[in-house]
Amino acid sequence: MGESPVILLPRVSLVVPGLNESASLPELARRIHEALAGKEQYELIFVDDGSTDDSWSVIKRLASENPNIRGVRLRKNFGKAQALTAGFRRARGSIYVTMDADLQDDPADLPNFFTKLEEGHDVVVGWKVQRLDPTNRLLLSRIFNGTVGLLTGVKLHDMNCGFKAYRSEVIRSIPIYGDLFRFIPALAASQGFSVTEIPIKHHARKYGRSRYGLERILRGSFDLMSVLFLTRYQKRPMHLFGFAGLLLAGIGVLIEAYLTVLWFLGHKIGDRPLLILGVLMIVTGIQLFSTGFIGEFLTYQSQTRHLEDEPPIREETL
Repeated sequence: MGESPVILLPRVSLVVPGLNESASLPELARRIHEALAGKEQYELIFVDDGSTDDSWSVIKRLASENPNIRGVRLRKNFGKAQALTAGFRRARGSIYVTMDADLQDDPADLPNFFTKLEEGHDVVVGWKVQRLDPTNRLLLSRIFNGTVGLLTGVKLHDMNCGFKAYRSEVIRSIPIYGDLFRFIPALAASQGFSVTEIPIKHHARKYGRSRYGLERILRGSFDLMSVLFLTRYQKRPMHLFGFAGLLLAGIGVLIEAYLTVLWFLGHKIGDRPLLILGVLMIVTGIQLFSTGFIGEFLTYQSQTRHLEDEPPIREETL
């Protein structure tokens, strides 16, 4: 019997989600191949996030022409997080790279990402130094990145840049849902992974139109609050809810004590709004404190189920 052929797994898995980007896909595939062919074993996973144009037909044609290209088609437009998750679950490399499909990211920068990873970093984020976007978007992005850096402690020039590279264990350690994919560097840093950035080239959009708008800004603000909670209080919810509960209940008790003294002195307190406020603060404080207990219980249960999981060790001596 003949020997079975050796299948070489790719070292690099590029995950490129797209919505109605059929015009840009062939050029992007060509430029990625030019940047990596003969230098890296790679796979390119295009994820069609419910496109209404002929994106899927283009992806199937590209996959038939190049064995490095694979395609995934979602049933409808589920959003970028779901598209990235679908791509990550099919990725086989030890390095994951995400890029946008609109040709604004330059594949020629890919080797620089790999160099940074080889220096010992776990997450490398692209920084569009000369960004070719409208002024209002540049201003909003600067405010957003400054706020995120201040609140999370992860200071990057462009947290929201879609051009990033990760060691595969980073993605396996962080659940991605909603729009939290934008904050993977912050979530990774909270788990002890090393995060850095590199300058990249940025090109003006060649096809289609940007879907950046006010709604995306609002969603980003809500997601930032979620990230702050997850990174600071995920495993100690009582520190947040317990403190807030004790504070409110304490103020409520002081209010009621003050009114009690007035009542003993002969003052009428039944029609005072302060009485209702004090009771409300005490009840709310107790509820928050109870929420903290429930959160601690759920955290304990979760940790108990994962006692045998791989601990977050970077390296060890044998």
